[in-house]
Amino acid sequence: MRKSIWFVIVLILVSWPVLTLWSQEDAEGCRDHPLLTRMNNYYLSGCEEYEYDSAEFYDVEDNEYVIEGHKWVLHYSLKEGFNPPGQLKVYRNYINAIKRIGGTIINEGDGVMKLTRGGKEIWIGMWVSDDGSDYELTIVEKKEMEQEVVADPQALANDIATFGHASVYGIYFDVDSDVIKPESQPALQAIATLLQSNPQLKVFVVGHTDMTGSLEHNLDLSRRRAQAVVKALVGQFGIAENRLEAKGVGPLSPVATNRNEEGRQLNRRVELVERI
Repeated sequence: MRKSIWFVIVLILVSWPVLTLWSQEDAEGCRDHPLLTRMNNYYLSGCEEYEYDSAEFYDVEDNEYVIEGHKWVLHYSLKEGFNPPGQLKVYRNYINAIKRIGGTIINEGDGVMKLTRGGKEIWIGMWVSDDGSDYELTIVEKKEMEQEVVADPQALANDIATFGHASVYGIYFDVDSDVIKPESQPALQAIATLLQSNPQLKVFVVGHTDMTGSLEHNLDLSRRRAQAVVKALVGQFGIAENRLEAKGVGPLSPVATNRNEEGRQLNRRVELVERI
């Protein structure tokens, strides 16, 4: 019995260095982004990749840029037995690398960078631990989303009949803009179909924003976006202007939290409110 116990102990001691090295291999399915290599003596302890998602980046004046597209989040950790290089060294290595390939440094202190490669605008954000033993890269290749979900005119009609209002998603604007993006066409068509099928229906077209920025600015932005929707419905689909009235309530009627991007995306919407 004692021999068996000692055999197990010896086996653990012999295997421990191998197990430690194995645990410091790249996490399954993780690999470097094609644009950037990693610091020496680091491994990928985790990763996330999204075909289409968003990330927030901030410049030196704390202006926010919400970039949407193909997104990677790469988590790097220092292998055991190596001294941490320090936070500044990690930041400087990536900043210098981006500069060398023609990139722009948006916020050096926070490691926010962007560049254009192969016709794609790529944004990079960094987080580095105090000693540099861990760091994270958030990379977004900006692109337009391929719209897969289309607003259903009948569902809009049912919501209006039941609740007196209906939320419309799929009407897109660039950040801080009231110009409707081309991929909004299916949602506009759904609203037009609803109104054409219900000729007595009159609605308030109400713009909603998230809570990023000042209240006054968002109230004005939401009103201008609602006006843009009205203009499109009248000009493109022939809806009578007297059936539509644009209003903007900014961030004052959220349907989700404004503390994360998922909630803010839900709050950025257009609603149709029945006029009696």
